[in-house]
Amino acid sequence: MRIRYFALPFAILTLAACQSPAGSTKSATGDAAPMLEQTAPSAGTTGSTAPTFADWRTRLRVDALAAGVSAATFDRAFQNVTPDGDILAKNSAQPEYTRPIWAYLDSAVSQANVSAGQAALAANSQTLTQTTRPYGVEPKFVVAIWGIESLYGQNSGDYNIIEALATLAYGSNRPEVFRQNLIEALLILQAGDIDSANMRGSWAGAMGQTQFMPAAFRKYAVDGDHDGKRDIWSDLPDVFASTANYLASFGWQPGEPWGAEVRLPKKFDWDLAEIDTTKTVQEWSALGVRLVHGGPLPHVTSAASIIAPAGHRGPTFIVFQNFRTLLDYNNSISYALAVAHLADRIGGGGDFVAQWPRDEPPMSLNDKQDLQNRLAARGYDPGEVDGVIGPKTRIAIRQFQREIGEVPDGFATLALLNRLRAATAS
Repeated sequence: MRIRYFALPFAILTLAACQSPAGSTKSATGDAAPMLEQTAPSAGTTGSTAPTFADWRTRLRVDALAAGVSAATFDRAFQNVTPDGDILAKNSAQPEYTRPIWAYLDSAVSQANVSAGQAALAANSQTLTQTTRPYGVEPKFVVAIWGIESLYGQNSGDYNIIEALATLAYGSNRPEVFRQNLIEALLILQAGDIDSANMRGSWAGAMGQTQFMPAAFRKYAVDGDHDGKRDIWSDLPDVFASTANYLASFGWQPGEPWGAEVRLPKKFDWDLAEIDTTKTVQEWSALGVRLVHGGPLPHVTSAASIIAPAGHRGPTFIVFQNFRTLLDYNNSISYALAVAHLADRIGGGGDFVAQWPRDEPPMSLNDKQDLQNRLAARGYDPGEVDGVIGPKTRIAIRQFQREIGEVPDGFATLALLNRLRAATAS
């Protein structure tokens, strides 16, 4: 889950992070990962000498008690807590290749997940209706999030949340993000919603069956069955109500669709295909945008955007406010589209009409950085050379695509990189 004021990057919050092997401390070789020495890496500290974990914990204790955590709660939560080298290894790992969106959707919206979601929706129909109705969120969207985050409660992660957050607050290169969530987690223990033994979750600190970070839990978790506790680990009414409340709090529009697959006119201006470019449905209709089978766009009052996650060779979509709300849950087009599509499939909808360009080979991080460097060398502005194909890089790609006479959809491919390599070499 994405938190607005201390957001975590998508690499941390993907399904892979949520579904780590339960309690696993294995390295890639299968051997137990070595425990860290009790001195933090310099990235998370100031000065030439990093504090020991014991010294760091002592300073944290002062701040936690000042925030309202009792000494007894703090000491009980930190009993036997030490930095976990496996967690820091996961945090620092940067995959050479990232899955293309179609591969992510193949996994998240597999027929098995659709069938399991339909069964979960039917089995919990009454509870879902009762807990989501106050927030105006259709149960199928809550079920889809539930399925993607924890496989409908089967795998919420089995890391000790206090130890996971303490490890990242002590030893990662973004300590304040995790330190604040660690104090929030201690306040959850203080409130009595859960005890430290059962406060389990992902290695990145996301908790429960729909993976709330502690700060989000304290702000948006709901006691759905009015038993006096907000339990998103084992109490389904609380899981469902909390998830629906989060969506409602970020602008969910009751009764509106998330979006739809569309067909673009032949002379479509591809500069408009960005999530941050918004128009009314009437304006998109006037530009020639139609539903994928040729019908008129739905009557929706919220602002609409056109996105083409795989360029002109893949499906394109018009998306509305509820899609943006899903981005507030996890700021990734792939994730939001997976939740939306899984919800539709659970509700009886079909697959996308247009095919994904599955013949496109994946680009490595080095490939993407090379693309950005070569665009810059050619006089375009791709923004920071970080291997992330963001809006500025897509603008630069479109400019080069126009130069070479290709459809300027802004989609990065190896074939495009090879064209750019040839152009810059001449």
